[in-house]
Amino acid sequence: MSTPENRTSSSKKHRLPAAIERAVQAARDKKAIDLQVLDLRSLDAFTDFFVICSGQNTRQVKAIADAVEESLRKEQVRPAHVEGFKRADWVLLDYFDFVVHVFSSERREFYALERLWGSSERVTLPEEPHSSFLQ
Repeated sequence: MSTPENRTSSSKKHRLPAAIERAVQAARDKKAIDLQVLDLRSLDAFTDFFVICSGQNTRQVKAIADAVEESLRKEQVRPAHVEGFKRADWVLLDYFDFVVHVFSSERREFYALERLWGSSERVTLPEEPHSSFLQ
């Protein structure tokens, strides 16, 4: 039986939807820090996945968010809502089925989404940026 404590540290290995793989790859291409994907489907959440990462400064946060949006736009996938781009300490790209959060290190530590959504499943991402994505 799975308890919340067990799920907190669990890591799920499965194939992600193509749009999320594209978002992850775009973030990696811009050297995003501490990239994580949370699977929220087993929870009563407003979306299926969170893609969470950080940039070292506002310029990098913007570059990561831009790269994700541009990569997905090439596949005719557009965000329903974008928040925080001007300040660039937390940019949120809402694609309905998944939400991309690009944080500054300070904001990420403050809001601690991984802790807030601690009962979600962590998706194991491949170590090599291009190992299974988009090939």
